[in-house]
Amino acid sequence: MKLLRVTATNFKNCHDDFTIDFVAKSKKTSEDRLYELQEIDTNLFTFNTAAVIGKNASGKTTAIELLDCCYSILGDFHLEKKHYSFENIKLNIYFYHEGFIYKYVTTLNNDATRPEKAVFTDEHIYSKKYFKSKVGEIFDDDFEELTGFTDLPEDTSNIFFVLKKKKNYAVYFDSMGEGTDTYTKLFGAMKNYQLPTDVFGNIMTIFDENIKELSMADEHNYRIVYRNEEKIMSDKELLWFLSSGTTKGVLLYTMMVLSLRDGFDLIIDEIENHFHKTLVENMISLYKDPAVNKNNATLIFTTHYCEVLDLFSRQDNIWISKSDGQIFLSNMYEDFSIRSELLKSRQFYNNAFETAVNYNELMNLKRKLSCPL
Repeated sequence: MKLLRVTATNFKNCHDDFTIDFVAKSKKTSEDRLYELQEIDTNLFTFNTAAVIGKNASGKTTAIELLDCCYSILGDFHLEKKHYSFENIKLNIYFYHEGFIYKYVTTLNNDATRPEKAVFTDEHIYSKKYFKSKVGEIFDDDFEELTGFTDLPEDTSNIFFVLKKKKNYAVYFDSMGEGTDTYTKLFGAMKNYQLPTDVFGNIMTIFDENIKELSMADEHNYRIVYRNEEKIMSDKELLWFLSSGTTKGVLLYTMMVLSLRDGFDLIIDEIENHFHKTLVENMISLYKDPAVNKNNATLIFTTHYCEVLDLFSRQDNIWISKSDGQIFLSNMYEDFSIRSELLKSRQFYNNAFETAVNYNELMNLKRKLSCPL
């Protein structure tokens, strides 16, 4: 399964028909086909990396929360424990699966008795066989509706009848980190995905070379060998003992390794809150490396590190988020006339995308601070 496009109405404070499209649109050079794109079927290309940029409070997080919403439906067939209302969210989700293009339409609502859960109403699933000769028409309205589904609980999506079993198609990290749950999730993922201990040791050394060994003693306690001194620590003690950068970095890099190995997408909000720029650049390069990213994983992130955009040779995998009371997305390739040979970071600083910090207000603040308060 590969997510191709999502369109949403009434999702948080987004404009109606808020759309994110992962199908490559611009010219596909031989170099792009090797390093920037993944061919999920003949002539059908999606991205190895994708980014959302914009000012603070422009809606970057909302955009990738929408993706998390869709991946939760596709992977778990239900939706729960999000920090937004599900009421009257209308979704059109397009995805590729086993030679077919699917269009899933539903309206979400809050469960009357369990408000942390969404219920699925007015569900429709359409499909059509993918043909390479019609790659430019995959979203055209020539689908056939699938029928004959048996009844499911109202908090379970009919997507179950297409994808049949739960699967992790993406992992989402917000900008806040996981707190004391970090190491529980880390070792849970290592067990579920059978990550080799030597790979985990390599990841730990990247972030703190003083860590010689780290293992789980029991549900809430850990054995750590730090500078050759062995200690048993609770999850809270370990969280305080190691730097926040190490804690978040080890978890995220572990999930990156699993993403690349197993082919699920990795979604990171404000990637700079987790990593030094060099580590961000390393992540991007790994997802672009066909020898490493063998199973069509995609790295999707928001960032203020506009310099990392210079690592993208394409423009159709970059979105600019803006807010005028409601949030909308612009695609760099479709909505801006930016010469491909120009550095994207320079265009960002030149305010070509209207994303610059309000300089006048910064100067106003400076003048006020210069006066007696």
